[in-house]
Amino acid sequence: MNKYAIIDIGGKQLRVEQGRFYDARHLAPVRHTLTSNEKISINRVLLIRHGSSINLGYPWLDDAAVKGRILHGCFEKKLVIQRIQSKKKTRRTFGYREHMTRFVVDFIHFGGENLNKR
Repeated sequence: MNKYAIIDIGGKQLRVEQGRFYDARHLAPVRHTLTSNEKISINRVLLIRHGSSINLGYPWLDDAAVKGRILHGCFEKKLVIQRIQSKKKTRRTFGYREHMTRFVVDFIHFGGENLNKR
């Protein structure tokens, strides 16, 4: 697809396209306030590509936004951590799963217009 945006969300940079869903951690400071099918707007857009034109921000584009909605909360794959002390019979295994939020991108806006309608 030749229409996409690169956004900064949850400490990571994601390449997003319209109609696809993505998993992001730390989507909001208060996670329990976000419910399913709630609309979100992400203003930290680093780059937008539409056809052959590329718009680059320093560090973000001022008049760009990625709009979408939250599908549901989910978990990442379980991370297993083992701690072993050498020369002793001490082993400890534990793990955790990171909380993620799955969202779908509905529109990519730049300069006050919707890029997906062109």
